[in-house]
This record gives sequence, C-alpha cells and structure tokens, in this order.
Amino acid sequence: MDFTEAYSDRCSAVGLAAREGNVKHLKKLIKQGFSVDVPDNRGWMAIHEAAFYNRTDCLKFLLHAAPSDDYIRAKTFEGTCPLHLAASQGSLECVTILMKSGANPNEVANDATTPLFLAVENGHIDVIRLLLQHEANVNGPHCWSEWNSLHQACFQNYPAILKLLLEKGADTESEDDFGITPLFIAAQYGNLECLRILISHGANVDCRAKDRATPLFIAAQEGHGTCVELLLSKGADPNSYCNEDEWQLPIHAAAQMGHRSILRFLIPVTDRLCGTAEGKLSPIYSAIYGGHEDCLEFLLEEGYSPDAQACPVFGCRSPMSLAFTKGLRFILMLLKYGITLHETDLGLCLFHEKFSLFQYFLKKGCKLPCDQYMEEFHVVNVQGQYKEWLPSLLLAGFNPLSLLCKSWICSANNDALNFLLEFTDWKRLPWDLEQILSEHKRTSDWIPCRHFEFIPPLSHLCRLEIRSLLTNDRLRSDHFIRQLPLPAVLQNYLLFLDILTTYNVARSSLTLGEVHEGDALPP
Repeated sequence: MDFTEAYSDRCSAVGLAAREGNVKHLKKLIKQGFSVDVPDNRGWMAIHEAAFYNRTDCLKFLLHAAPSDDYIRAKTFEGTCPLHLAASQGSLECVTILMKSGANPNEVANDATTPLFLAVENGHIDVIRLLLQHEANVNGPHCWSEWNSLHQACFQNYPAILKLLLEKGADTESEDDFGITPLFIAAQYGNLECLRILISHGANVDCRAKDRATPLFIAAQEGHGTCVELLLSKGADPNSYCNEDEWQLPIHAAAQMGHRSILRFLIPVTDRLCGTAEGKLSPIYSAIYGGHEDCLEFLLEEGYSPDAQACPVFGCRSPMSLAFTKGLRFILMLLKYGITLHETDLGLCLFHEKFSLFQYFLKKGCKLPCDQYMEEFHVVNVQGQYKEWLPSLLLAGFNPLSLLCKSWICSANNDALNFLLEFTDWKRLPWDLEQILSEHKRTSDWIPCRHFEFIPPLSHLCRLEIRSLLTNDRLRSDHFIRQLPLPAVLQNYLLFLDILTTYNVARSSLTLGEVHEGDALPP
C-alpha cells in the first residue's frame, strides 16, 4: 500500500517540496529552519523524495544542506537509501549526483537488495553501466536466497543487460539457495537469447538444482521447444535423471505435461532402457498420467511398447491399469497398438464397470483369472449387474469354483449366486465350500434353487464334462460348438442356452457392442 496516498499529510513540507521539484520553495523552507531529515510514515525523508522522483536540483541542494555526512545513506523503514530509489527509477542524473557525493553502490536494504539489482530488475541499462563503473558488486545478492542480478536479468529476459553483466565478470555458475543458476532460469522461462548468451560464456548446460532437475528437464516440462533444441545441440544430457526415486527424465516431463513437439526432439536421443528396464519408468505412463492422448500415441508410434514394465511410481502392473483411471480413449489407444491383456485387466473392467470392455477382452483372448488373481474379483461388488459379465466369463470356460469363496458368497446377489451354481456339479462341491454355502443359507435370505437339492441330470454332467475337455480358446465364442456335428438343440444345451433363458440373460447382451462413451471398440 502507498501510505502517501492514505496519509498525505504525513509527508513533511520539505519532503513535499522535494517531491514536487520546487527548489525555490525548498530553499525557503530550509532558510526558515525546517529540517531536511524528518521522516514520514514510511521513513522517507526529503532526499528520498528527490531521488525517487528524479528532482536533480532539489537533490543537489539537499546534499549541500545535509546536517551530516550520513544523510546520503539515510534509510527508509524498508532499508532503502536514496541510491536504491534513484536506481530503481532509472534516474541517471540522480544516480550520478549521488555517486559523486559518496553514495555506496553496494549498500543493501533490509532484504539485502542492492541498487544494481533494482536497476537490473527495472531494465535501466545506463544506470547499470554507471553503477558498475563505480565498482558495484556484479555478483552481489538481491536477497537472503542468494538470487542475484544475473538471475534477474535472465528471469526478465534482458539479453543486453545479461551480456553487460557477464562482460563485467558476473559468475555464470552463481547459485541461489535452491541451487538454481541463471542458465536454469533462462531455460525455465523460455528466454532463448539469454540462454544462448550464457552458453556462449561457458555456462554449464548440465547444471543441477538441489532437487536434481536440469535445465533440459525444466525446459521440457515448461514446453520451451527452442530451448530444448538448443540445449541438446550444445550437449545437454537427455538421460540424466532428475529424480532417481521417481525416475524422471526430460522425456517424462514432456510427456506428462503434454508437449508433443518436444517429444520429437527427445525420443531419438533418450535411452530406450527407461521404457523397459525393471524399476524404471516408461514415458508411456507419464503421458497417460498427464492425460495427454496425443503424446501417448506419438510415443507408441515411435516404438515405445504398450507392454511397459510395472510402474513403481504409480503402483501399476501395466499401463492399462493406469489408463482405466484416465478414460476410455487411453484404453482404446493401448488396444490399438497391441497391448497384451492380462487376467488383472478383467478385474479392472469390473471395478470400473466397463462391461463391454470385459466382453471384448475375453473375445481377444485375455487369460481367464486364476487363483493368483482371484482376490481382485472377490472384492469387486458388481453382483447386482452379474448378467453384464458373469455369463460371458463362465461361457468362456472360467471355473466357477474359483469365484466361490466365503467373501464373494456372503456379498453376492442371490440370483448371481444361484446362476453361478448352475454351472457346477452342485451335489459334488468341495466339502469346505458346502459348509460355507450351508452357513450362508442359514444366516441370510438366500434361497437356493429347488433342483440344487437333487443330483444334477446326466445331461448336465455330460455338458460339464464335454466343456471341460475343450480349451478356453474354443469356448471364447459359439463358433466351435456350432460347428460340431450335433443337432441344434444339443449345441444350445452345450452353450447353456437353457440357463440363460431361465435367468433372462439375452444372448445379444453377450455380444460385442458399443462402449458407453460411444467409441467403437477395435476389431
């Protein structure tokens, strides 16, 4: 807040005369005995007003009328002296007057700001030259974080000022408290000309901040393609990990932030080991995590495999498991480029209630879940929608006994449980399973089908035996059974059409259709 507006009467009469540049009135006030060193509510005296508003005549007179030699170094409550104020405003004449009168070019404010830094911050190159001629410390800090004038020139994209500071001996490798160098700043903010100048003066293109980020990494992350291209041409290492716990390379940063054009530079020079080696991270994951379909497709087009290694960062077995959290288009993209389907992917379909995908995965030969992966099926609560997925799974050759554990039985919809038992020899179940079902019947409202009390008919037992002799590949569709030299009624029986009809499961619901978002599944 500018308190001079809120409390204009706080400024002394001498200070107001200096602010307005009225040297005649200023002299009159001094002659009348008014003091030149009365501060206002900001700690500003008349000399600060004159320096800030570039009132050279008033400044000269005040220095002549100064009560002591310390007047030229008088500080406001923020610790700024007249030279700070004149330098910040680019008041070259005032800076000249103050320097000739003995002002210290390396005076620091309360936050360690120097006049040189303020001149750089505001782009006053003539004032900078003058301060440097009077031995201003070109490597002096701006604040306690050690950010200096060279950092600021890069941040604000002042190439001419940057070049001047470097010619006067500014340290290209100066670091702030975060280990950030001026070159890092130029790369971070996409200031190409500043980056070029620093490189020409020998700045290290592979410097690291304290978090191990490199200029190439930050430029890739921020989307500055020309800076990425320049850094690579000058030997920056694209395979230098910024974070070895999360295995972050520049290619990961570009993919995660959606910078497809930058991937064009990084893909040819990045070691493909990151996309396959155990414990590292494929950029495929980064593109999916960032939600950038175009980057994902570009990586796949350029040969990165959709069958990437397990991901230690996101806790995913494969890119498919991460794609399920980001949307159908990512799933379809992985399918388009031939990702290998695993048993766990069926569990993902159920968890996310993607039943059309569930049927599609079965059709494409996804392995049926075995005991090792059944836990994911046991905990998914979609029994109320069992008609959408359970018939497809059972008809594909899945062993129904694998699903019949205590947790699934206790949480199962009654119809779903009865439907599942229809695919078993319900009178020859394992003893422990019989005990679980008996207890469930006693403690719940489950009413088993009446025919479960009797031995299954021979036809049903033969049906189970014939299907057990067929491989899962032959059961994925109706085609093989329809080709058997049997009457249609027997073919229908082998396909459990009687059970499907009893439970009102339409065969049409088990065929591949459209997914919910309206995108057709791949053929």
